[in-house]
Amino acid sequence: MAFELPQLPYAYDALEPHFDAQTMEIHHTKHHQAYVTNLNNAIQGTDMESQSIEDILQNIAAAPAAVRNNGGGHWNHSMFWQILKPNGGGQPTGAIGEAITQSFGSYDKFKEEFTKAATTRFGSGWAWLCKQSDGSLQICSTPNQDNPLMPDAGCKGIPVLGLDVWEHAYYLKYQNKRPDYIAAFYNLINWDEVNKRFQAA
Repeated sequence: MAFELPQLPYAYDALEPHFDAQTMEIHHTKHHQAYVTNLNNAIQGTDMESQSIEDILQNIAAAPAAVRNNGGGHWNHSMFWQILKPNGGGQPTGAIGEAITQSFGSYDKFKEEFTKAATTRFGSGWAWLCKQSDGSLQICSTPNQDNPLMPDAGCKGIPVLGLDVWEHAYYLKYQNKRPDYIAAFYNLINWDEVNKRFQAA
């Protein structure tokens, strides 16, 4: 089964003014589509064709670089679209809200640490909030399209929230001002989806 580009659960302009419509459309139809196309080409004729994206990523050490980069890009973006929503943000509630308070002390402290991870990731990459085996949360970041599902990514746990800090995610609107883009992200987080992922992890 070839992997496919997932549909967005909202219109390209639905995240305005925080994420602009042009960036969203290019990000989805050009960048994410390229990862899907290149991943399908890279796994064609191999055992990976019949595997889930999660299985491929968990055994990524044995895979070619093209599978790592494009497989990671596909999984990361598929998650990213789901954890955004129009009029999102605000204080997380429920199990994820409690876990954030227990792990970081407060939502503001979480934001401070997550912002630091996203801001200080050199070059291109992602910032992650991950559930650990004991139920606690940790923040980390990965380069390029790596993610915590990859055993050698240097990031442990199950990702429940991720932020794309590649320039293609923000350059049209924010130019080189990554901190402004990160600040805008907090207005769009779909905490219901993050909470679902946290409880399922």
